Amino acid sequence: MLSKWSLREVMVMSALAVVFAVVYLLFLQVGNVLFGVMGPMGYEVIFGIWFIVSIIAMYIIRKPGAAVISETMAATIEVLIGNAIGPSLILSGLIQGLGAEAAFALTRYRSFSTLTLIMSGVGAAVFSFAWGFYVSGFAQLNPWLLGSMFAVRCLSGALLAGLLGKWLTEKLADTGALNSFPIAKERKNRGGGSHAA
Repeated sequence: MLSKWSLREVMVMSALAVVFAVVYLLFLQVGNVLFGVMGPMGYEVIFGIWFIVSIIAMYIIRKPGAAVISETMAATIEVLIGNAIGPSLILSGLIQGLGAEAAFALTRYRSFSTLTLIMSGVGAAVFSFAWGFYVSGFAQLNPWLLGSMFAVRCLSGALLAGLLGKWLTEKLADTGALNSFPIAKERKNRGGGSHAA
């Protein structure tokens, strides 16, 4: 799969994975605080942040595998830099990445619209919640709480991964750093091009 990628694409994805591994680890502390205040719903409110690298990588690179590989890489790096969950987190990252990837695969990697990015965040939420249901004992929760957690995670995926991921990527494109990627050409064609030459 990666054999069809340019060195620049691999380097950008790797850099994103490192940056967001650190972000993910920091947000674990935020989640712990929110959990203390809100119970299980505390993590759900910000869960979308843990999907964001998959949306950003795909929005930039636009090749099959970008979402799942970037999310798995970020999870692996997060484990290496100190996440106490350990290797099982890598599997979680893979599953989240598959959920994000699914939205783009359904369009045959032809749509990178706002709606597709939002659906990618929701896809990651659905896949991760199904995995959490299997490994975290969600079945024992009150059905109303379980449904609320699922809805909030999907909303968080849509907003914090889909919309925030889109906004961050476009801000990065504004710097000219992504001029060699399709997003720069797309933004130039619609009048929202980068400020750099």
